[in-house]
Formats: sequence, C-alpha cells, structure tokens
Amino acid sequence: MEAACAMKLPSAANPPYKLPPPLFDARCKACWFTLGLLLLVVASFWSLDLQWAQFLSLDALRSMGRFLAEFFPPDSSPEFLKKVAVGAWETLAMSALGTGLAALAGLALALPASRLHEGHTALARAPTRLVLNALRSIPELVWAALLLISAGLGPFAGTLALALHTTGVLGRLFAEAIENAPPGPAAALRTHGVGHGRVFLYATLPQVLPQLMSYTLYRWENNIRAAAVLGVVGAGGLGQLLAFHMGLFQMGKTATILGAMLLMVAVVDAASHGTRRWLTR
Repeated sequence: MEAACAMKLPSAANPPYKLPPPLFDARCKACWFTLGLLLLVVASFWSLDLQWAQFLSLDALRSMGRFLAEFFPPDSSPEFLKKVAVGAWETLAMSALGTGLAALAGLALALPASRLHEGHTALARAPTRLVLNALRSIPELVWAALLLISAGLGPFAGTLALALHTTGVLGRLFAEAIENAPPGPAAALRTHGVGHGRVFLYATLPQVLPQLMSYTLYRWENNIRAAAVLGVVGAGGLGQLLAFHMGLFQMGKTATILGAMLLMVAVVDAASHGTRRWLTR
C-alpha cells in the first residue's frame, strides 16, 4: 500500500504539471523559421527605398487632400446610377460564375493532386500540382489580357480569367484539405472492399465539405474585388466604367463607381461571413 502511494506522489523527475516550452530552443524548427522570417522582413525594409519623410510631408498631404476633394460631390443622376447598377450586376455575375467554374474544376484537379491514403501511389500528384501552380502563378490581369485576344472585349474574358486563376488556388486548397482529412472512415470502408469513388463520396467528402465551401466563399469575396479590377483592361463590369471615367478625370462619376464597389464588397463580405459561420457550426 505504501509502495503504491509512493508511486503516485510527484517527484522531481515526474512533476505533476508540464512546464511550458522555452521561448527559444535550438531544436525548435518553428523558432528558426520565425527568426528567418523576421530577418527577411528587416532586410526588406533596409533594401527598399522607402521615402517616408516625403510621403508624410505637408506638401504631399496637401496634394492628397486636393485630389480627394475633387471626388465630391459624387454623381447621383438617375441615368448614371442606372449604368453603375448594371456594371455592379455584371461584376457580381462575373465573380460568381468564375468562382463556380473554378470550384468544379478545382475539385476535379484536387483528386489526382492529392494522396488519398498511405498506400496510394498518386502517380498524377506531381504533374497535376504543377498545372495548379501554373494556373495560379499567372495573375488575373494577365489571364484577362491574353483571353481578350480570343474572347474579345467584355465580361466573358474576365469570367474566364477569374476561373483559370481561381482554379489553381482552389485546387491546391482542396487537395490539402483532402489529404488532411481523418483517415479512419475511409480506411474502414476500404477494408470492406468499397471502391475509391464511393470511399471519397461517403467518407472523405462529408468531412471536408464545410472546409471546401469556406474556401470557395472566401475566394468569391476576393474575386469580387478582382472582377472590379479586371474591367480596367476591358473585361466589363464596374472596372471598365472606372477606367473610362477616371481616364477622363470625371472624378464625381469615379466617386460614385468607387462607392458602388465598396457597398457591393461590404454586402458580399457580410453574406459570405454569415454563410461560413453557418456551415462550420
């Protein structure tokens, strides 16, 4: 009895609590990574020619104030507001269609780009990930400029540009989510002879579906902003109106377009945030 009680008593070798890790440990990989990242940030500040004194000077502030004053009052004529509403709807449609196409293509590419279990050979993993890297490494503006040659001016080129770039982003995120899914349910089905397709549909997909939806909604938020910018190269929407009126220095009309962009992004952000919270409950 005394021996059993002695075994339960805390000792110096076995304390009753776990000590916190040291602030920096030579064996801590995360510590070295964080230190390297901080050194990179410091080197970036040192190497860039950041003219803070000129930027914060009184002359610069006065020039910025005069430029901002030209935006007021915004143009609120019914004819122009109707054009802005049509452009906002075009931008919203471009982002929604582009994100939807990208989600379908990204999921189709995420399956060969992921290793589904330990024994999976995944021969197509490396080449598929190379394709995803190529798709997302090219910015939307470059995709739109290339597609304007074949698709012509208008929202079609912008929609395809958003879809191609977002496919690379979502495909990579979807592949990581599939690989990090808990393997237990899928392994149980495979031991009973269930095929790979049904294993994915009944075991893996239900576990990762909220995460996939969250990624898709977040990218839709980003594509709202990207679709507004794509119009600058002639891809339609609010961006095309913005480039036209800002090029003519019609600052009142430009202010109305910028206000419509802010309002649309705020509404979509709020709706997307609420939907993501509802899906992850």
